[in-house]
Amino acid sequence: MVGNLKSKKQEGFTIIEVLIVLAIAGLIMLIVFLAIPALQRNSRNTQRRNDVQASLGSFQEVINNNSGKLPATVALGVANANYGFFDVAEFTGSVASTAAVTPVTSTDSGVVFQNYAKCGTVPAVNVAAMPTNGAGATKRTVVAVYRVEVPAGYQVQCVDM
Repeated sequence: MVGNLKSKKQEGFTIIEVLIVLAIAGLIMLIVFLAIPALQRNSRNTQRRNDVQASLGSFQEVINNNSGKLPATVALGVANANYGFFDVAEFTGSVASTAAVTPVTSTDSGVVFQNYAKCGTVPAVNVAAMPTNGAGATKRTVVAVYRVEVPAGYQVQCVDM
């Protein structure tokens, strides 16, 4: 009988081997779940930047087609482009200014345009961007102020044309 027990072949995994496999699988799942929000945030920010660049390109097209004159409203300036993140209604601001600009703020859901300005230093998260009448600012220069997502909230971005 003792001989029968010794010749019996053991099959299956030990509890330690199973625990190690579960720990490795848990670690892989944790890494994936931590990376997904950052990838989604970066994707949305890229789409925001692309939409702002498309809107500034649309502005430039309108200016070129109207003998160097700005459109009467922001909506007329951005109507010629296709947007993936923003709606045309989310583009606001003024393109009728002929004087120095005041600080421009942007909500997390839109883009604010201002002419007669150039982008200055962009302050910290959740603070107004400050387009300035810096060197090269003319009545036809247009800035777009918008916010992108960062891990701590939002960060103001300013792009000029």
